Amino acid sequence: MKTFFRNIHLYLSLVSGLVIAVVCLTGAGLVFEKELEQTWHPERYFVAPAATQRPLSELTTAVRAYKPGSRITGLKVYADPGRTVEFTLADVPAEVPKAGARAGRGNDQAAGSENARDGKSGEAGKAGGEGGRGPTVFVNPGTAAITGELNYRETVFFTLMAVHRGMVGGTVGKLVVGVSTVLFLFILGTGLVLWWPATRKAVKQRLNVKWSGGWKRLNHDLHIVLGFYAALFLFVFAFTGLAWSFEWFNNGIYALTNSPLERPVPPVSAAPTAAAAFTPDAALTLARQLAPAARFYSLQLPKDAAGSIRVATLRPGAAYDNATDEIYLDQYSGRLLQTQTYEQRSLGQRVRGLFKPVHTGAIFGWPSKIISLLMCLLGFTFPITGTILWLNRLKKARKKSARQLVA
Repeated sequence: MKTFFRNIHLYLSLVSGLVIAVVCLTGAGLVFEKELEQTWHPERYFVAPAATQRPLSELTTAVRAYKPGSRITGLKVYADPGRTVEFTLADVPAEVPKAGARAGRGNDQAAGSENARDGKSGEAGKAGGEGGRGPTVFVNPGTAAITGELNYRETVFFTLMAVHRGMVGGTVGKLVVGVSTVLFLFILGTGLVLWWPATRKAVKQRLNVKWSGGWKRLNHDLHIVLGFYAALFLFVFAFTGLAWSFEWFNNGIYALTNSPLERPVPPVSAAPTAAAAFTPDAALTLARQLAPAARFYSLQLPKDAAGSIRVATLRPGAAYDNATDEIYLDQYSGRLLQTQTYEQRSLGQRVRGLFKPVHTGAIFGWPSKIISLLMCLLGFTFPITGTILWLNRLKKARKKSARQLVA
């Protein structure tokens, strides 16, 4: 029986090993993306706390002067006075709302809201796809000075993400990565079957690397022993990664949790009036009153005359960055149209929202990120050590056959 599983393990590895190695290596490079960005460009993210902060209207004016013609789609204000305010821009100038736009606005904002919840909005923008997301501009809240600009497509992390998600091969590359990920799940399963010791005495050998052995024995242990320790983590990373490869997998999450697949449609604002529009400053003040202890306040501005202002707030101790509470405000009167806490989301939305922090290792902060980094690096080595192990066995089998022929 083990021969059968060994053949399955071998042939699946030969088919997908190169893709798995590349995906694991690029995944390792993405684990500490946020921390590395902040380390390389601290001026973008951190400033000396000021006694008073400028109103958002003044910061908005500074951004528009810095990027004439750009449309501000959202902004993020941190409770930490030492953090800059982040303005997200669209690639194209704001369009003049057309007649009948009110009817179609709801679905657009619903999609944006749902994507933001599970982390897709950032990925869509990073990939330069839907929504026309442009650069992020950072502003000092105390001085209104522009401290930096981030164009994700120009960073090394964009390249790593493109390789990680689809081997820079578009739809075909995405499918190749997805299929290889499915094969990886079977490789891990058959690997555990092959690892299982035949006797209790052999357990110790399968749990410890013999560093003093020859290079062949060391290669064997690096593949077999470390493979056992990494298998569960790699299985979780691969399983959650399927959510970015196959739509049927995402649909299955909602089906298994008996949750509606349709994204909720956010409320729309009342008809425009002659009165001044409700400003981001007023929206931020109201959000701070409703959630005074929030770690940040993320405002998504309306795209047309019918849209509402969406404000997402993150509680202290939240499970992950997208586990936010949300409020929707009329863009003209500021009237509170709708609220939704994280707990009020459907089970499917909450489960799907967990996939990204689990996949990236961010779910428990630095400890889980370090584990994720180590496991990804090990995942990169396994196709290499496994190939060497296979070649050594082939060489040994040839020598045995030659001896038998001589005899």
